[in-house]
Amino acid sequence: MPTEGFVTNRTLVLNAGYEPIQLVTWQRAICLVMTAKAEVISEYADIVRTVTKVYPMPSVVKLKRYMRTTLRGMNLIRCTRKNIFIRDRHECQYCGVRCKAEEITIDHVIPKARGGRTVWDNVVTACYECNRRKGHHAPEQVGLKLRRAPKKPGWRDMLDSGHNQFVADWIPFLHTG
Repeated sequence: MPTEGFVTNRTLVLNAGYEPIQLVTWQRAICLVMTAKAEVISEYADIVRTVTKVYPMPSVVKLKRYMRTTLRGMNLIRCTRKNIFIRDRHECQYCGVRCKAEEITIDHVIPKARGGRTVWDNVVTACYECNRRKGHHAPEQVGLKLRRAPKKPGWRDMLDSGHNQFVADWIPFLHTG
């Protein structure tokens, strides 16, 4: 269990060539290290205690063997509700109001009812009022305009947002995006 004051619960996983692959929980990172699949590159000041041992909490781990990635999977930041909130900084992309997580929703710019998919360039955060107003229409059909065009974020975009905890140890490895 981590000590008090634990800054983040995420660990950056690098491929054998030092390319960022994904963020994982510190528990998953420790499993990778203990099964000799990865080595620790950087550590947090916090520790993990077991009954018999104390382990430094990994901030960055590197896989020992190169993991082949497809272009689709390389440096993948998954299009999840949480990541969309982070990308859009919890702001309605139609009216600009800043909302708490429970006061905002995900809107499909091209509605699902009209074939819109849940992909980075088709989803935005919207307050409930704007989302109801838009309904199953295109934004321009109901007098709404996007403040920012939705796009897939890069690693730095996600880390630099005000809602994600910034880990300085990761910066040298996040040259993409």
